[in-house]
Amino acid sequence: MKTDMPTQFSVSTTATPTPHDQIVASISNPAFGRVFTDHMATMRWTNTLGWHDAKVEPRRPFQIDPACAVLQYAQEIFEGMKAYRGEDGSISLFRPFENAKRFRASAARLSMADLPEALFVEAVESLVKVDRDWVPGGDGSLYLRPFMFASESFLGVRASHEYVFCVIACPVGPYFKAGKTSVAVWVSDQYTRAAPGGTGSAKCGGNYAASLIAQTEAAAKGCDQVVFLDAAEHKWIEEMGGMNLFFVMDDGSLTTPPLSGTILPGITRASIIELARREGIVVNETPYAFDAWRADAASGRVREVFACGTAAVVTAVGEVRHAAGEFQIGNGEEGPLTQRIRTQLTGIQRGKLADPLEWVYRID
Repeated sequence: MKTDMPTQFSVSTTATPTPHDQIVASISNPAFGRVFTDHMATMRWTNTLGWHDAKVEPRRPFQIDPACAVLQYAQEIFEGMKAYRGEDGSISLFRPFENAKRFRASAARLSMADLPEALFVEAVESLVKVDRDWVPGGDGSLYLRPFMFASESFLGVRASHEYVFCVIACPVGPYFKAGKTSVAVWVSDQYTRAAPGGTGSAKCGGNYAASLIAQTEAAAKGCDQVVFLDAAEHKWIEEMGGMNLFFVMDDGSLTTPPLSGTILPGITRASIIELARREGIVVNETPYAFDAWRADAASGRVREVFACGTAAVVTAVGEVRHAAGEFQIGNGEEGPLTQRIRTQLTGIQRGKLADPLEWVYRID
């Protein structure tokens, strides 16, 4: 596939920018994914021209043909990342090249155009620079959604010869209800998220579409999220919705399911593992059965459980419900290690703590 890289993004700003006082009101207490910034970054790819037409432009709807490949065969991938405003007003991204690397892996799995990592980051950075006034301070952040979809119009079953890449942004606050220190989860024994050889390790819309029925079931059970078990034996814990899970054991160690191809390789997950091991905390990436979780919670061997991801960052699991009953984790609230990990990670992301591993990417 041709991957010629544009040298820079052209910028065309909107003729009707959102008034400053309206931006201030929008970012003061934003609902997740409801309010969007004024611009978007876009590029196009064809098998003859490679990547071209790179620009930041006013946010607008796409016009696509009814035969557009994404509507027929779901060739679509995306990422989730955030821009943060420091106390000094500076703006930064957290490990953006890791998002770029995962985006390339997702594209390869879905037989889509390869987007070089530097170009991915340039697109994100170009948009943030134009819409920098939308980056909240305090506990808020600017959520960034890079995505790519097949844009060729055809009905043959093959990989598309044309793609659109785009980045949009929205100011966000907490993913879960503000003030909530832990969530309740439903363990699904009927629906699975991914199977070996499938697309579980790719960040594609199809994975999330398939999970929605289980999330609906969880909501009907009074839960905030769903926990998926493996597809083969319905025994091993995999993911919580779109987040990775960690279990804090009574010896102070962490247990998390391994990346076996059916679990999304979370960047927050990888960061937590690296930070924990630097502190001398043992992290075991090993299969963990739901029956063991239930028994360990009853005996006190499992002291805390938390989920992690870009949107929710680090969120404690306080209650677990399943077809045979329910059980509580510790006292049902956020535990001390969960709190410490969240404080350390968000401190690095927001520039409040030292960044020894140079994960923070500053935007001028």
